[in-house]
Amino acid sequence: MKKALLIIDRGSREPEVREELERICLFVKTKGGYYYTNYCFLEVIPPFIEEGIRKCQETGVDVITVMPYFLYPGMKLKDSVTQSARISKIQKLNLVIAKPLSYHSMMTQLVIDRINCIKKDKDIQYSDLECDILLMGHGSSDKNARIAFEYTRNSLRPFYRKVEFCFLELDNPNIQEGIKMMFENNPKVLILMPYFLHKGAHMKRDVINEVNEALEKYPFKNVFFANHLGVDQKLVDLLIERARDVEEKRLGFS
Repeated sequence: MKKALLIIDRGSREPEVREELERICLFVKTKGGYYYTNYCFLEVIPPFIEEGIRKCQETGVDVITVMPYFLYPGMKLKDSVTQSARISKIQKLNLVIAKPLSYHSMMTQLVIDRINCIKKDKDIQYSDLECDILLMGHGSSDKNARIAFEYTRNSLRPFYRKVEFCFLELDNPNIQEGIKMMFENNPKVLILMPYFLHKGAHMKRDVINEVNEALEKYPFKNVFFANHLGVDQKLVDLLIERARDVEEKRLGFS
């Protein structure tokens, strides 16, 4: 049986986002044994979901597994699932939809890996239990997104001195409020962890601008900016696991 896996991302005009998605697709195809893998976008720029599904069909696959590539529940996730399900119903496709990336220990470990990398790169000598971590997410008006973000924050708390979160938009605390909160905690070292999948416009400009403005008001002795989540074998493994879970439950094969 020929299987396709289609990643649905929010969408971005930044070339780095496409490059990251192409690499993820290649790794998933190779490691997951898929006949065809590709990505599409919910909004901003094509290819959109309908085109992504059509390209899968044109390869002659027997089943399409849709992977909503979102870090936590929210309106964007719901829109991508709704559109995929509607197209599948209208066209009577053999299509299943996997769970998103939230609520999985692999995401916690991926954040820890990013923190370990910045500690090594910057020769930070403090132990983990002496480090403060500020998770910075996009933000959503959907309360379920916040709950999922709190889950990630709570899963990290046993490993560090203090772990808090803030958002770029749509929810509170915002980035400036988050950095003020950490400053008042008098940390030995603060690591800013951008909880973003891609190096898109938000990562390249918006988050950086907000952080720089906040650091002018709250001058830390030791503050470091970790890398975004990006392309990682742990993410590849998680995508394959999520896909296989729904394939086994809905289609009866692994």
